[in-house]
Amino acid sequence: MRNQSRRDFCATAIATLFASTTSVRAGEKKYDPGASDTEIKLGQTVPHSGPGSLYGVLGRVGEAYFQMINEQGGLNGRKITFLTLDDAYSAPKCVEATRRLVEQEEVLALFGSLGTAPQTAVHKYLNAKGVPQLLLNTGASKWNDPKNNKWTMAGLPLYPTEARILAHHVINVKPDAKIGILYQNDDFGRDFLGPFKKVLADAGGKAQVIMEQTYDLTDPTIDSQLINLSKSGADVFYNISTGKASSQSIRKAAELGWKPLQLLSAGSTGRSILNAAGFDNAKVDAEFFAGTEVRSNFLCNLGVGDASKLFARSPRLGFDDACQVL
Repeated sequence: MRNQSRRDFCATAIATLFASTTSVRAGEKKYDPGASDTEIKLGQTVPHSGPGSLYGVLGRVGEAYFQMINEQGGLNGRKITFLTLDDAYSAPKCVEATRRLVEQEEVLALFGSLGTAPQTAVHKYLNAKGVPQLLLNTGASKWNDPKNNKWTMAGLPLYPTEARILAHHVINVKPDAKIGILYQNDDFGRDFLGPFKKVLADAGGKAQVIMEQTYDLTDPTIDSQLINLSKSGADVFYNISTGKASSQSIRKAAELGWKPLQLLSAGSTGRSILNAAGFDNAKVDAEFFAGTEVRSNFLCNLGVGDASKLFARSPRLGFDDACQVL
């Protein structure tokens, strides 16, 4: 049997969902809201704006994916209508957007919605309504409760499992590690924190957490937390952050010259987050500004180049040829 791709898995999950939420009685088709002979309507809430806006790409990818499915004939002849709404990574806005999707748009299910705190805010509501939370883009341990919340299904590895894997990695590569931790002050952060520390304790305690710093999603920066961690003597940085905070923390550590072993959650290793953090200023300065007092301040990547279209660098004018000091 061939390995199933994530794309195939998503399509299979939606088809299974459709089958499980429809019934046929005496030859008469009966569908739940959001389903018909010609359409399956799905909804989603993700942060298209606000501190988690980097994850808005998930909505755009979802739109492109379902467009492709529709162009290929849909699912059993049914076209998929996919509505992705902005919740700004805010629990109240997620509640508002989710209620709109369920009560006004009458979607069959929520698909691929994101964020532990926002999705917690609508967890009981959706289960009480019998509306599936399908393949959530969050791995909080609470989603693994089919007995009490049968309509919720995580789409990521559970965070405690990932935390334990990261802790075992630290023990293997730095058995005497001094660990500094930055974590988001909510269920997301605590799901990564507790299991990680338990693995360290069970291993005998040679690898130790020497400082913990927290941040809230509403914090404009995490500079002070990073300064404290960099001065702590930690040689491992367990970075339990998301979105903007991940980019800021990676960037600030580089600015401070702090070079610990850094551990990131899988959800914070995407290109958009790492690009937003900037690249290696020291190497750019050495390459382009050696022997001068000029130093780069911020570097960014505006896209992914096509190697087949690259060409040799064009001639560059010297300063005296291009500029005049007045």
